[in-house]
Amino acid sequence: MKKTIKLSLIAASVLALTACNQEAKQEQAPVKLETEVQQQAYGIGASVGNFLNKDLADKKELGIELDQALLIRGFEDALAGDAKIDEEKIREVLTALDTSVRTKQEQHAKVEAEKSQAEGEKYLADNANKEGVTVTESGLQYEVITQGDGEMPVATDVVKVHYKGTLLDGTEFDSSYARDEPTTFPLNRVIAGWTEGLQLMPVGSKYKFTIPAELAYGDRDLGKIPANSTLVFEVELLEIQNEEQAAAAE
Repeated sequence: MKKTIKLSLIAASVLALTACNQEAKQEQAPVKLETEVQQQAYGIGASVGNFLNKDLADKKELGIELDQALLIRGFEDALAGDAKIDEEKIREVLTALDTSVRTKQEQHAKVEAEKSQAEGEKYLADNANKEGVTVTESGLQYEVITQGDGEMPVATDVVKVHYKGTLLDGTEFDSSYARDEPTTFPLNRVIAGWTEGLQLMPVGSKYKFTIPAELAYGDRDLGKIPANSTLVFEVELLEIQNEEQAAAAE
């Protein structure tokens, strides 16, 4: 803990030192990156700077804005052996900062989850009335884009699919098409909406699924997929694999 806090303070200070105004930057000597050692040293600083730049931006979004001038001053004073607060106090204030950040993150996550829930419920209600949309007993909604004529899988089958997943605002969070590589998985080891939906599809079909949060990832916040998100997938069922094909794909 002690070592982590020290490193965090130094990292934040390094970032603050890079936040000088353009005029100050012009007065600095040109950066030399001719040798591997020079590049390594600069690379460490750039890596820390990139990480902390995002970290401070995230804190600012939560309403926590750190004074970069004080970050610089703390760094300079510590290098000179004249820090104005001792290590015990540093641990205390940084621990308090971590607690504040976690509290605000939890509050923000709760608000976003409630927002996603409300948006999902409205979208599902509207979408259910659209022509061509079928709603199953579980609440899964699907549309047939292309109807194939192959076999239909059961939950214990391994299937090969192409797919694209988006949030309700159209933000794409995953796509096998983008990777130019279909994916293969046991049908009973994915989200419930997929397990149910793909069993409705003959091989060669392409369907659009609108999956309520309770049939997707529920109240889990997965970063790209906020908690309580209703998800939209376009799924193309390419084949049902036998045991030998599935083993070869692993």
